[in-house]
Amino acid sequence: MSKHTLVSPVVIIGAGHAGGAAAFELRRAGFAGPVVLLGAEAHGPYQRPPLSKAWLKGDASPEDIWLRDQAWYAEADVELRLKTQVVAIDRQEQVVTLEGGEALPYGQLILATGVRSRPLPLPGHALAGIYQLRDLSDAEALKAALAQAETVTLVGGGYIGLEVAAVARSQGKAVRVLEADNRLMRRTASAELAAHMARVHSQRDVDLRLGAQVVSFDGTDHVEGVTLANGETLPTDLVIVAVGAVANDDLARDAGLACDQGVVVDAQARTEDPHIFAIGDVAVRPFDTGPVRLESVHNALEQAKQVAAHITGRPLPRLSAPWFWSDQYDQKIQIAGLMRPGLRPVVRQDGQQGPLSVFHLAGQQLVCVEAVNAPADYMAGKLMLEKGVPVRADQLADVGQDLRTLLQPA
Repeated sequence: MSKHTLVSPVVIIGAGHAGGAAAFELRRAGFAGPVVLLGAEAHGPYQRPPLSKAWLKGDASPEDIWLRDQAWYAEADVELRLKTQVVAIDRQEQVVTLEGGEALPYGQLILATGVRSRPLPLPGHALAGIYQLRDLSDAEALKAALAQAETVTLVGGGYIGLEVAAVARSQGKAVRVLEADNRLMRRTASAELAAHMARVHSQRDVDLRLGAQVVSFDGTDHVEGVTLANGETLPTDLVIVAVGAVANDDLARDAGLACDQGVVVDAQARTEDPHIFAIGDVAVRPFDTGPVRLESVHNALEQAKQVAAHITGRPLPRLSAPWFWSDQYDQKIQIAGLMRPGLRPVVRQDGQQGPLSVFHLAGQQLVCVEAVNAPADYMAGKLMLEKGVPVRADQLADVGQDLRTLLQPA
């Protein structure tokens, strides 16, 4: 039994989507003890996906992105402490130390510390006019800068980079995307989906450059250009660096918890310490494909429910296939499942302009589905994943086949 079980709260470090969801799920599961939610930002829990889309476009207000009405925390008796930095975890004494020296005991500790933007420490990286996008403060600064810029350069062709590129292009900016790889979204999308989105951006006059290695940012006080490995210097008013994220697992490492580019947990989000959990973007959880750190809303919500059930002694919720989404221009990307090497991609598309679906098969078993403007295909694929329905490649590729019929018993 925890030495602080009778008097100490569940402490949640990180007031992002995962941390906020954990506090909510604890109360919904009937946990009546103290809950303390510690956040380093000045803002309470909010949704991050809109930051690179609706927020930048000016289509979202703070009220649109809060996870809960701000009055909920007091009503639910959740102690929300913002601008609060945790500097150490003492596992033996079961206390966390805050910046300034305050020691806060815990009965159960939930790490929801998220990630930070991966730096690109090239010459000139500290010039004004170079931005990264991870939190609300970043998004506000970038939105103001975009309003003044005419030429925008994105370094990185992943989801965040492409979402920001789409926003900037819709605002009439001259947009350039520089990707060091020879294709877009290598870590998160298939070659088929990447090629489709490359066409989408190119058709909207985005200057998309693959295999483009940035070697420096140029300017005196403010960025004025980006120099590539081939010696070419590209003028720009604004640079957004979007080259991935690094897990905020420093506290866990210093406390002696197992980490591997994130905090290692089991399927129920438990670390090796029976009193410590890790959820959301910072957690490395097991899948059939191996350990994975997922940056997704689904992952944050699912792990929050697992932890709440474990702490309250309720039955653990059934785990479901991971899902993700992205909005770029009028393209709605929806993905369910995780790809792995050796799968067979089956493309379902009528020409190159219509909705696209890519089904990834291991034999007759669906492992992952990617859909662009094809919500019916996505939902059918997601159900196939959940039910383990065997499917044939020719049926999936046939655009005239109603995929819902494949879900019915033979």
